[in-house]
Amino acid sequence: MTSTVDRSETQAGLSALFAPRGIAVVGASRKPGKLGATLARSLSGFAARGGHLALVNARDDSMHPTVAAAAAAGPVDLAMICVPAAACPDVLAAAAQAGVGAAVICGGGFAEAGGPGVGYQDAVAEIVARTGIRLLGPNTSGFLAPHAGVTASFVPGVAQVRPGRVAVVAASGGVNHALSFLLSEAGHGISIAVGIGNGVDVSAPDVLDHLATDPHTGAVALHVESVSDGPRLVAAVRRLTATTPVVALVVGRHDVSAFAASHTGALATSWRTTRAALAQAGAVLVDDERELVDAVGALSVTRARPAHDPGVGIVTAQAGPGLLLLDDLRGRQARVPELTEDTRTTLATLLPPLTYQANPVDTGRPGPELGEVFRTVARDPQVDLIAAYALHEPDAVDIVAAVRDSRIPGVPVVVGLGGAGPDVVSSRLALLEAGIAVATEPRGVAAAVGALLADARAQVRARPTPPAQRVPGGIAGAHDEDQAKSLLDRLGIATPARRACADRAEAHAALAELGGRVAVKILDAEILHKTEVGGVHLGITGAEALDTALDRLDAAGARRYLVEAMATDGVDLVLGARRDPVFGPMLLLGLGGTTAEALADVAIRLAPVGPDVAAEMPQELAGRALLEGWRGSPVLDPAQLGSVAARLGDLLVANPDLEEIEINPLRLTADGLVALDAVVITRSAAREADDAHPDH
Repeated sequence: MTSTVDRSETQAGLSALFAPRGIAVVGASRKPGKLGATLARSLSGFAARGGHLALVNARDDSMHPTVAAAAAAGPVDLAMICVPAAACPDVLAAAAQAGVGAAVICGGGFAEAGGPGVGYQDAVAEIVARTGIRLLGPNTSGFLAPHAGVTASFVPGVAQVRPGRVAVVAASGGVNHALSFLLSEAGHGISIAVGIGNGVDVSAPDVLDHLATDPHTGAVALHVESVSDGPRLVAAVRRLTATTPVVALVVGRHDVSAFAASHTGALATSWRTTRAALAQAGAVLVDDERELVDAVGALSVTRARPAHDPGVGIVTAQAGPGLLLLDDLRGRQARVPELTEDTRTTLATLLPPLTYQANPVDTGRPGPELGEVFRTVARDPQVDLIAAYALHEPDAVDIVAAVRDSRIPGVPVVVGLGGAGPDVVSSRLALLEAGIAVATEPRGVAAAVGALLADARAQVRARPTPPAQRVPGGIAGAHDEDQAKSLLDRLGIATPARRACADRAEAHAALAELGGRVAVKILDAEILHKTEVGGVHLGITGAEALDTALDRLDAAGARRYLVEAMATDGVDLVLGARRDPVFGPMLLLGLGGTTAEALADVAIRLAPVGPDVAAEMPQELAGRALLEGWRGSPVLDPAQLGSVAARLGDLLVANPDLEEIEINPLRLTADGLVALDAVVITRSAAREADDAHPDH
């Protein structure tokens, strides 16, 4: 039996990866076009700084014949393996035998290629598990660690990336380099930049945990394509964001997933769930790589104070760009408060009378008073950070001095500095060096400010989940609608008055007892979507109408009926709790019926979650105005919604056999929330159904 090494004992191997004393290039070559030759050239700077760089090639007498020989000549912590996939397992095993702590396999031809490559990847995975050597890759373009002088990449130009405070953790080696180059062009240096590749061993959570104690890293850009271990990724992000901001770009917005057994399963695509999970862990979300650069660049130099709803003061020297900035910030739900009377009184002594001064503050062509304008706006009690835009006009004002010398502690400033040429670039770099976030245009300022706002809100939410509420246990087996609603009753979630009926006589008795208009439904645990089989009839009054409805239900195969009092009008929601295959228990809230599915207007949280956090979910819905008294409709109590959602999450967590519970619709009425339909899916019931219908 093969023994494995406890990963907790080998975590220091990431130091061997990112801060090695010596590096061996296995498969080094004299031929310029070979991968081994390219890597040797890239690492020449490491040797120039005094690091031990050993070239290994048994067929070249001028190089070391083995990794062991290279290690005998000096310390070797890292092996860069540049040989064909079939030879990699033996080389990796030899490196581990020689005491090397980490390795990088750059080449492809492994699991991503299929065929024999799968076996090669399995072989290197077995060696990693058995020996404890840390492995980055295979199928990666390597990494950068500029502070350590390590350019472990075959991509041209990476040696020009300077040291700095932004770390990049990317699923793709190509994206890793693209982001590094974009950050460099924006004036930001790199602490560590890693392309995970196939991720046989070293994964994004490993690197994030390493960065939590890295003194050079001020913020992290995280690129995610797929997630194999959701809880581990969430835990790593949560640990890191306690001290260091994380900005996440998740790929897959337009993936189309197969329909699941319920609407909740269909809506909770991996893209939505991954983004929601990362945000809940404290990460800032962005939609593209340019926004990521602006966001992580800002957070690498400054961070706003924790706040539920931070206020933004806008200062602009040009009205048109200021309008673009304001419009973008409004779209990001930023609060741009009107400045206090005292603030406006002071501004009136500094600025021309025709300029707008309530917020945004339009300075007109800036002059020496600009610094005092910044200081005055920053002192306003409603302002938590400042978004500014100006053209580079050195004859009118020294923008660097104006911003730098007027800062108020705890009130970050993001400056958009427009212009072209080396003087503009120099001014932007000077602002960055002074700890002032910089962008080149209004959109970039809005992206940076949006990131600071999201991070400030996330810091407030970074609190322990409260103890779970008392919920029923032992939930198992098939549940029809009546049984599902009885479970909701036990949770304290309101449901309409109803009667489960075994025959027509009981249905007529239920109609008489309930009175008024009723809903009549087919009652069968195997039918999840009753409307699709003609199993729901609404607004039934009188014996004749009831018989007609029952006839139709019988034609649909009904054996039992549910007669239920009709609810009052309102706004319908869908609220579900299910086990995501990657992230585990989760909650989903959206507009009810088919609207949520058609518009993808949903909010997601991982469970368990406290009622206060769940209460924030409606604010993420594009259709939230419908829940705020739209045209006389009822107004949602977020606290009630948060309590209902938290209880569903706690129920799921407390019952291992429970796969999913969904309320659709959950109607918002003048009297509060009422569950009009409910579905419960358990693993045991699914197994029983499979056994009963083996051909399905």
